[in-house]
Amino acid sequence: MERELSLIKSDVKETEKRVFPRFPFSYLTFKGDSDKDKVFEVKDISHSGMQLSLRDGGHKYVTGSKIKGDLRWRGLNLQASGKVKWVSGPCLGIAFSKEKSFQNKIQCFLSIDNIISSMRPIHETLVDIEFPANLTYWLRADGQIEVFVWQHNDHEFSKFQVIFMRQFVEWEDGKGIRTGKILSSRDMDTPLSTEDEFTFEVDKNVDEKKLDFTRTIVEKIPAGFLSEKAHEFLELKLAR
Repeated sequence: MERELSLIKSDVKETEKRVFPRFPFSYLTFKGDSDKDKVFEVKDISHSGMQLSLRDGGHKYVTGSKIKGDLRWRGLNLQASGKVKWVSGPCLGIAFSKEKSFQNKIQCFLSIDNIISSMRPIHETLVDIEFPANLTYWLRADGQIEVFVWQHNDHEFSKFQVIFMRQFVEWEDGKGIRTGKILSSRDMDTPLSTEDEFTFEVDKNVDEKKLDFTRTIVEKIPAGFLSEKAHEFLELKLAR
């Protein structure tokens, strides 16, 4: 189970901080037109913006800068433009242009079929990653979707979480279905592990649109990435 760091409750909002393992490689990258020697990893992306991380040196961007460059992803290219909303060391938060022509392009670039085509089962890779206890399945599509499934020690499923485009849907034994969004994330690299800390905001009521999108994701997961039993478990809990 992922490590829950804290739980903050109020009459309106519920916020949780959690730590998840991070896959150290991504095929989704961004190269700015003004500094083509720098290649950023796209840590997460949605139709409205993206978070970039640069591991091989500094950059010149500051909050408020305009930014334009090439998004590259497994043979796909998209000329993207927007504005830097925040800067934190090697990381940038980018708000995409709201021009209709670009929004149409980003919708196609981030189509569900393109996303699913990039998905791979991390639990079957040979990369040396420390998995949290009882995490059985971990599926990942670069910068956009991750699916985590845990089991109890008796091999019954205990919980799952689907993270997509700064949002999430989860089910946990004894708690049921919850939905919400990601407020922030940060690297927590240590000499022995590679992790991210996420801050989640839980919806007061279950968001049916998030559920519908998650059902589509689960329906399209390639055969063999999950066991038949695990696939049926996700579909059953999402059906509510």
